Amino acid sequence: MKVKQTKYMKLSGLEPLILNESSNFINVGERTNVAGSRKFLRLIKNEQFDEALDIARHQVDGGAQIIDINFDDGLIDGKEAMVRFLNLIAAEPDICRVPIMIDSSKWEIIEAGLQVVQGKCVVNSISLKEGKEKFVWEAKQIKRYGAAVIVMAFDAEGQADNYERRIEIAKKSYDILVDEVGFPSEDIIFDLNIFPVATGMDEHRRNAIDFIEATRWVRENLPNASVSGGVSNVSFSFRGNDGVREAMHSVFLYYAIQAGMNIGIVNPALLEVYDNIPKDLLERVEDVILDRREDATERLLDFAETVKGSKVEKTVDLSWRENPLQDRITHALVKGIDAFIIEDIETARQEAEKPIDVIEGHLMIGMNVVGDLFGAGKMFLPQVVKSARVMKKAVGYLNPFIEAEKGDKQEPVGKILMATVKGDVHDIGKNIVSVVLACNNYEIVDLGVMVPPEKIIEMAISERVDAIGLSGLITPSLDEMVYLAKEMQRQNFVLPLLIGGATTSKAHTAVKIDTQYSNAVVHVNDASRAVTVVGDLLNKKSSHLYTAKLKKDYDEFRTKFLKRGKEKSYISITEARKRKYKIDWETSEIVKPRELGIQVLKQLSLKELLPFIDWSPFFRSWDLHGKFPDILTDKVVGEQATIMYTEAQEMIKEIIAKQLLKPKGIFGLFEANSINDDDISIQKKGEEIAIFRTLRQQLKKREGIPNHALADFVAPKETGKTDYMGAFCVGIFGAQELAESYRAKEDDYNAIMAQAIADRFAEAMAEYLHKQVRTKHWGYDIDEGLTNDDLIKESYKGIRPAPGYPACPDHLEKETIWELLKVEENIGVTLTESMAMWPGAAVSGYYFANKESKYFGLGKITDDQVTDYFTRKGITKEKARKWLHPILAEE
Repeated sequence: MKVKQTKYMKLSGLEPLILNESSNFINVGERTNVAGSRKFLRLIKNEQFDEALDIARHQVDGGAQIIDINFDDGLIDGKEAMVRFLNLIAAEPDICRVPIMIDSSKWEIIEAGLQVVQGKCVVNSISLKEGKEKFVWEAKQIKRYGAAVIVMAFDAEGQADNYERRIEIAKKSYDILVDEVGFPSEDIIFDLNIFPVATGMDEHRRNAIDFIEATRWVRENLPNASVSGGVSNVSFSFRGNDGVREAMHSVFLYYAIQAGMNIGIVNPALLEVYDNIPKDLLERVEDVILDRREDATERLLDFAETVKGSKVEKTVDLSWRENPLQDRITHALVKGIDAFIIEDIETARQEAEKPIDVIEGHLMIGMNVVGDLFGAGKMFLPQVVKSARVMKKAVGYLNPFIEAEKGDKQEPVGKILMATVKGDVHDIGKNIVSVVLACNNYEIVDLGVMVPPEKIIEMAISERVDAIGLSGLITPSLDEMVYLAKEMQRQNFVLPLLIGGATTSKAHTAVKIDTQYSNAVVHVNDASRAVTVVGDLLNKKSSHLYTAKLKKDYDEFRTKFLKRGKEKSYISITEARKRKYKIDWETSEIVKPRELGIQVLKQLSLKELLPFIDWSPFFRSWDLHGKFPDILTDKVVGEQATIMYTEAQEMIKEIIAKQLLKPKGIFGLFEANSINDDDISIQKKGEEIAIFRTLRQQLKKREGIPNHALADFVAPKETGKTDYMGAFCVGIFGAQELAESYRAKEDDYNAIMAQAIADRFAEAMAEYLHKQVRTKHWGYDIDEGLTNDDLIKESYKGIRPAPGYPACPDHLEKETIWELLKVEENIGVTLTESMAMWPGAAVSGYYFANKESKYFGLGKITDDQVTDYFTRKGITKEKARKWLHPILAEE
């Protein structure tokens, strides 16, 4: 229904956007949100702001009437990024013609955006969650800047989850804003919380209708206010079934817009025309959205099985078993079904002249289909790994028959040596690439993890391999790769060198590795490219042309990259210290931990960690990109992501039931003070027991923008105040043994799955422990009420940076943590010579509690800080440069 208004919201970019009675629904584009777009996050992290502008431009071209901009990520300087991006947008008329929504959970970022944004924008968001005082203060600031505001239905008691709470918080917020702050009523937008329906839980039955009715109440009782929300949440229970989801979104919007909802985030790809929804589906969806029947959920669930796109199946379809033999084998390989493969392979063997013919015929025909589908983007890595499992089972059955024939042997198309370099223990990515290559008839010589360069060279020669693939996750691994390239050049190797792993990049490969080796060097950034790249490198007819093209490409890239680096300006370490981040220690609150000293976690259950799991990285490890849970409904990868998620849940149940993985952890809370500008002195009853060395940003910044070091967040010794700091380490034991047990059964899929789950548990344990420290052991935020999504967004007070990561990239500082906590003696987590942790599923770091502490990226440093650093640390300059070289400005 259209609500009579006396005043209308007026927003603007270069062009006005007026929300009046004749306005249609306003759609907000959110792809310029680092939490909503993996591509946008990557571009911002790489400082590719010009490319990031294209995402904003595409949203506007696609019909977005407002664009939401968010930089809340622990590895991004959100304040600096917001200012820079908004200034760039202001110079692009085709983008800045629409209003901006400045989105952040951090006030400093919001205010920085308000100071530079063009036109009249919207702030997303404020709420009564942290009390009236903060709410009023932020509202006054927003009013002073002349912006509109989104108000979340959230107060100190939590999120509004029913009709009464929604209107209660909305009324309370509205009265404060209008009567006490004097905020223009037409500039208030309420987000009344859209929650899922049809979950099977009675308390969720009214989620949609309560939102709709609360929207109607707001538009009728709070003059001139608007209502917004994220529509996709309502259909979350049917993720993976786009047919039902599209209908639910359309029905929800049909009634919500009638009730007065006038702004929202809607994915047009998941929206059906209301009138085009089949009547039988429409009836059942409306029953759920409007809560018209007791059995509405059950009826829709049953009907969903008949809707195109549904993945709910009551019976297993075995009709494919009636197809010809080759079709059955191909189907089994494509679908990863191994239940009948031995039966079909035996039939094929009986019909074949030789057992090897079954591999080179039936199985390779099927695997070629897998390869074609994978190359076309119609299959994804998890499916290919399952195909490999079926293939291995079939080949394993045939091998005894082939050996009995003597002399018959399937010839591989090439032999590839794969290794995780010395000092590094991470191998999930390497294992996935190995499986994908093996599926395409490459023989793999897998040397495992922590492989020294001399062994790689020795095995490459003795095994007569055709190419070498190197993997690494931690930054010291990059040095090992450079060293190996130098050795290959010295020993006159001509083999192609493939580089991969999370810490690697095209930039590092081009600048550091390619310059050391005169033959082919190529960075393979995901497993889906591996087959094509290796095929091009080993093609006898055209490999020389491909190598020449690679060399030319890397040479051009290197020139541009180095030129870009030279354009950056740096200041001396002395000047940087003058520009340190300054906290008013006279007024800043210092909370003494309730429990000082070291504590070892005992009898911790994996069940306790389940709510803290961040699933998005799990999917990324399989080359499925998207944010959880949205990835489960993604048009491209949603179906496969949902299958994987279900299988991961099943494995987790088994792991917990059989205690196959064991979590261990340790942490310590200590007296601390910063000394000598950039060091942190750790004390026990006033006596120094350790020193953490931190590094300071040296990039030249605008006046008033500080150059951070972690030491800035701890009270200086000269203040006379005792401050505090913590350190921790957690590890998940048993993953390697579990993975090997699966590999012994030729089951690479579940082997990789087990390792990926262990990694998630390790990160979840770090998140769990940090929360325990904040709310219990240190107790500086005992009333924290954050959800798991809030934790993933790092909305908590304080930070837990880790050595080797952007704020403190020196891995050597792990040694101080190990010595301080006696990590190896207490929980058994060890450090390799490259400072990787073993077991691989482990996390370590620091705890800072000051409310002004924040994550930041150190960036590059200059030689004067290197000299200062090795002098303070008491190591040689050569050693310091070795460990710091990835961040040296002149390198």
